[in-house]
Amino acid sequence: MRGLVAAAAALLAVTATASTATAAASSARATPEPKAPAEFVALATVDPTIIQELRYITPHNFVGRPIDGYRQPVCILTRHAAQALHRAQLKLLAEGYSLKVYDCFRPQRAVDNFVEWAKDLDDNRMKTEFYPLVDKSRLFDDNYIAAKSGHSRGSSVDITIVKLPAWPTRPYRPGQPLVNCFAPKDQRFPDNSVDMGTGFDCFDTLSHTDDPRVQGVQRANRDLLRGTLKEAGFVGIPEEWWHFTYKPEPFPDTYFDFPVAWRSVAGHR
Repeated sequence: MRGLVAAAAALLAVTATASTATAAASSARATPEPKAPAEFVALATVDPTIIQELRYITPHNFVGRPIDGYRQPVCILTRHAAQALHRAQLKLLAEGYSLKVYDCFRPQRAVDNFVEWAKDLDDNRMKTEFYPLVDKSRLFDDNYIAAKSGHSRGSSVDITIVKLPAWPTRPYRPGQPLVNCFAPKDQRFPDNSVDMGTGFDCFDTLSHTDDPRVQGVQRANRDLLRGTLKEAGFVGIPEEWWHFTYKPEPFPDTYFDFPVAWRSVAGHR
C-alpha cells in the first residue's frame, strides 16, 4: 500500500511539474508582440494609390529569403512621412507617374537578420544580382550593412517612380538565373519602375545618387525622384538613389522592433 501511495504521489508531482511547464510555455507564446506607437500608420490608409512592392517579405532581396519581422506586405511609416509621400504622389500623378515603395519601416529584428547574414561569408546565393563586384567580407567596412538603420525610426523609405499605366512586376522565382543589378534595364530583373541606372539595393558605386557615369534619361529620372521628394520634405543620401528620410523625424533616436503587419497599426489613422 505504501508503495502505491508513494507512486501516486510521484505521479502527481510529475503531472504538476509538466502542467506548470506547459502553462509557462503557453504564457510565453501568448505574450503579445509590441505594437507601433500611435504616430505610425499604414501608408495605404493615407494614400492607396502609391504602389507597394515590399521586397523583404519576399525572397527577391540580397539575402535570398524573407526577412525576420516582415509578416505582411504593408508599408508602415510615421504619419507625417506618409502624408508627405501623399503630397509627392499628387504631383507625380499629374505628370503621369506614381511612386513605388520597396521598403518603409524596418524592425530592428530585420536589421539584426541582415547583420547575421553578412557575417556568414559562405552564403552568397544572391551575389550575382545584388553585389557582383563587392566581396561579402567588405559589406560592413563599405557601409552596405550596419547594426542600426534609419528605417527602424519610421520615417525612411526606399522608393522609386513608375510610369503610368503601371503593369505589375513579374514574381521572382527562387533559383532563376540572376543578372547583375547594373546591367542595362532590359537585361536585369524586370521592374516596372523607370530606369534609374541600377536596380534597387544594388551594392555598387553606380547606385550613388550623383555618380557621374549616370547620365541622360537615367539622370533625369533620379533628379525627378529627388526633386519631387525634396519639395515634400524628404532628404536623400549620397550612397543610394532610392533612400529618403522625412525631416524632422518624430523619433530621431528611437529604433523600434514591432513586426511589419497590419495589426501593428490597427486603428491608427
